Amino acid sequence: MDPLITSAARALSTGKPLDALNCIALRDDPAALALRGIAMAQLGDLARAKTLLRRAARAFGPREVTARARCAVAAAEIALVSRDLTWPAKALAAAGSALERHGDRANAAHARYLRARCLLLLGRIDAAERLLARFDPRPLPPASRAAHALLVAGIAMRRLRIEKARAALREAERAGRQAGIVPLLTEIENAALMLDKPAARLIAAGAERPVKPDEIETLLASRALVVDACRRVVCHAGKAISLKRRPVLFALARVLAEAWPGDVARAALLARAFRAKHADDSHRARLRVEIGRLRKALGALAGIEATAAGFVLVPRRAFEIAVLAPATEESHATVLALLADGETWSTSALALALGASQRTVQRALEELAADGRAQAVGRGRARRWMAPPVPGFPTSLLLPTALPAG
Repeated sequence: MDPLITSAARALSTGKPLDALNCIALRDDPAALALRGIAMAQLGDLARAKTLLRRAARAFGPREVTARARCAVAAAEIALVSRDLTWPAKALAAAGSALERHGDRANAAHARYLRARCLLLLGRIDAAERLLARFDPRPLPPASRAAHALLVAGIAMRRLRIEKARAALREAERAGRQAGIVPLLTEIENAALMLDKPAARLIAAGAERPVKPDEIETLLASRALVVDACRRVVCHAGKAISLKRRPVLFALARVLAEAWPGDVARAALLARAFRAKHADDSHRARLRVEIGRLRKALGALAGIEATAAGFVLVPRRAFEIAVLAPATEESHATVLALLADGETWSTSALALALGASQRTVQRALEELAADGRAQAVGRGRARRWMAPPVPGFPTSLLLPTALPAG
């Protein structure tokens, strides 16, 4: 085995790309090209990294299945970091299967983690969880165990299982310290900080305050009737009624919940739900129709009673009503939330992650760019979008993966 290739692979596995380049920077054989590609990716030059990995994949012969599969996994990771979510998932799955068949369990696991991370970015939590089910990471190297624990924590965070997320992050930190990879430890630390930051606002009985993820978990598990403006659902005792596709009904439910235990005047309901500045008979008739639809949608969770001034929300079994609102409700908050990860996103990737059309995303980005809250990089098909960088805070780095010689 080539000692320089081995030394370079070992350096990359511990997050030291410059040491790796000192070993193979002047070489053009396939293994050196692949390692140089991974080193450039760790240094942040993703365009050069993609070019080197393509050259390496072509240079490896058809019998070098393992080496070609490793190149495919590395290229998929670069695509994920570039937020190119349209890369072929089947090719990555095939590469992972090939690595598993040839005994490279660490890189096969890494392929699985990349697929799961992509699914999480797209909001497909169930699919990501199924991909990790019945998979034991304990025999794997520390870096792979840390990646697995990070994914488990990410799924737990999205399901608001905060204690499980904290336990997974503690496991990730232990494995990350064993691996000794600084960017990996930074990613774990950033994920842990998210659990201690306000994630939403709680509006109840006329008061408003920020709440952390563990407080949200406690609220949703309580006997309170919760109008969740983050997911557009109405929850009580484990039952959730989705109003995501019925924006008028949700707007009415939220206004009524914010005013509880008081009622809401008809004029205020028309202004909030229909944005009607000057109500006429047609608006009032529509309000009656929509209130009737909301009564039917809420079913056994709550009723709506008419008062002299307007309407009041009446819980059936709950003793209190609360509104869980996003931490910020500025325009295009969901787009800004995705851009906040520090990576560059294409409009197609943003559309996939948000479940919206590309044209809708483009309009949002143009408005954000006009306000200085988003900026474009590149032109034409290569254009990407990102939040304006904050001086002194680097963007997250590519998770290193060892690429031993085939």
